[in-house]
Amino acid sequence: MISIVLAESTLELVPSELKHHPSVISHARKLGKLSSEILLDNSWHFAAMKGINNELKRGRPDLVHFSILEATTIPLYLKNKIKLYVHTIDDKVIQFGQNVHVPKSYHRFAGLIEKLYREKKITANNDTLLEIKNKTFSELIDEIHPSKIIGFSTKGTQNSYEKIAGEINNDYCLVFGGFQKGHFSDSIEKQFTQMYSVGDESFEGHTVVARMLYEYEKTIFM
Repeated sequence: MISIVLAESTLELVPSELKHHPSVISHARKLGKLSSEILLDNSWHFAAMKGINNELKRGRPDLVHFSILEATTIPLYLKNKIKLYVHTIDDKVIQFGQNVHVPKSYHRFAGLIEKLYREKKITANNDTLLEIKNKTFSELIDEIHPSKIIGFSTKGTQNSYEKIAGEINNDYCLVFGGFQKGHFSDSIEKQFTQMYSVGDESFEGHTVVARMLYEYEKTIFM
């Protein structure tokens, strides 16, 4: 079973320094929640986010949703051939159990993640579907203990999805960016065994996830 990590994902609750901003308070009221209980979302909180640290990597939980859907609606996941983790920009890790059906509606997805932040674990029939813990990327890698870590970035060595898929063993870890723009932090990048670029231009993260997992899937099922 290979491990899939969406690293530095733009998935976080509104940070304390922004929770009193008018745009955040207004949005929270519409949802009937406290401002500290909702996801930071650039679509609603643009004014509040202006100038915050790491601004370009934050406030796009919808993009993380796309990547999660790409990874959890395919035979690889449904037949328990991959393990999915979401490492967030604020050093939390969400671990996915087996056969988790992630809502396709973004609003329902946001509600699920906000509930997860509150309760720390989502269960059904005594099975843990989702669990969130405070954990750095480095701590997660120590826990997974893969034989090789492959990162995907425009800064990497040029290669094709097909050739990369042919190299993958079942104890590898594939790391995709869970953010809109920019590059992995140095602390994450230095842990990669190999870093690949899969095109002459920058593709959205969920596109790279979908294409890479499809090519790997072909090596197993076709």
